[in-house]
Amino acid sequence: MQMGSNKPLILILLSLIPLLILISTLVIVSSIPRALNSSWFSFSFSWNPEEINPPPSTALSSSASSSFNASLPDVHIAGGRYFQPPLEKKQETWKDKRYSKLERLEAGLARARSSIREAARNGSLKSTHEDPDYVPQGPIYRNANAFHRSYLEMEKLFKIYVYEEGEPPMFHNGPCKSIYSTEGRFIHEMEKGSVYRTTDPDQALLYFLPFSVVMMVQYLYVPDSHEIHAIENTVIDYINLISHNHPFWNRSLGADHFMLSCHDWGPRASTSVPYLYNNSIRVLCNANTSEGFNPSKDVSFPEIHLRTGEMSGPLGGLSPSRRPILGFFAGRLHGHIRYLLLEQWKDKDKDLQVYDQLPNGVSYDSMLKKSRFCLCPSGYEVASPRVVEAIYAECVPVLISDNYVPPFNDVLNWKSFAVQVQVRDIANIKRILMGISQTQYLRMYRRVKQVQRHFMVNAAPQRFDVFHMTIHSIWLRRLNIRIQD
Repeated sequence: MQMGSNKPLILILLSLIPLLILISTLVIVSSIPRALNSSWFSFSFSWNPEEINPPPSTALSSSASSSFNASLPDVHIAGGRYFQPPLEKKQETWKDKRYSKLERLEAGLARARSSIREAARNGSLKSTHEDPDYVPQGPIYRNANAFHRSYLEMEKLFKIYVYEEGEPPMFHNGPCKSIYSTEGRFIHEMEKGSVYRTTDPDQALLYFLPFSVVMMVQYLYVPDSHEIHAIENTVIDYINLISHNHPFWNRSLGADHFMLSCHDWGPRASTSVPYLYNNSIRVLCNANTSEGFNPSKDVSFPEIHLRTGEMSGPLGGLSPSRRPILGFFAGRLHGHIRYLLLEQWKDKDKDLQVYDQLPNGVSYDSMLKKSRFCLCPSGYEVASPRVVEAIYAECVPVLISDNYVPPFNDVLNWKSFAVQVQVRDIANIKRILMGISQTQYLRMYRRVKQVQRHFMVNAAPQRFDVFHMTIHSIWLRRLNIRIQD
């Protein structure tokens, strides 16, 4: 009789079990971290796992438009923003589809973040991971173990979708035989179908906007007009086209998209679409923080002058004991910094040899190869191909610039193999270089030789070369956001 009186209560409790399970699932999902802190790869990058704490997430208003709106809230994620986009979508219940494709991709990224955190805790000077090609080690890295773990996770997970819209020569094409060659070579590698490219946009973690600012300048810019409205309008039209044809731009407001440019006007072209400028990953040679370059979401891209489209001449130079020149620079007047350098040092010191034009019969490459330090001043813009030229010649680069973020700065410890001189210290360059002991110079020389592999341009990209290092820098930025349907 007593059991019969409790039967309705038991039935009620049993009927509540599915509801309790659903509530507990929602609580667990809502507790998943949405992003990493900017200490992962900010300009003051430290690979300190204790600093990685997810910031509070804030959604953009569903009424946000694609035009600039100064009243938009300042929504932060790792120095950038977190996006919960306004795209409307048919509601699906958890019974219909427990996990979307995007949620599965994000779960994979979450596991990668955890693995990289663990590697960051377990050491910094040498990777503990086995690798048949190369094991990162030494002070040229901010944290060799974390970098290697991140690189291996990238090779396993990272997929990029290249939008097919657009026609050559301004889309899916770029120069390969000029000072802008890295732009063209990257586009061509993605077009050929690199290991990171996927033809299924639903499997992609990132989306590439394959336009070339260099080619737009060639075909759209009117010489001496000093205006680029045609280029800006072309970028606007392209973003409108892909956002109309695909759901991905609207889903994230461009946060999981990237553009790439080595032209001085690359940053300016991106300003034509505020979400491209503020939200998307911009891979730029002109990595100038005073002009809007944001190291927590943008990528510094090395400028490499390939005169023939391929690397020419052997790497390396004379041994340290056979390098009689303390410092060397040769280049025409091109911007305020070079003006200051030439005014201060041209034809004034036999140890610090500075030229606006080399004497007849003197080879530029041979001067690099017999100099200890190679001066790399910015021109009109901050990037200079002389940085990589110095590395190829095993000459310690001297970066003379303000507001420049060097390539792969999120991984490489530039202070270990390069000298950074502020513009105001140009008059003190010789004193600075003379103050570097022979022992320290030899260390830097060996580290320049070691870091060469990360700036190598190969006909077919090889692991850890400049193509893969650029992809890795982009991968790090994608790790730093979480996208939701």
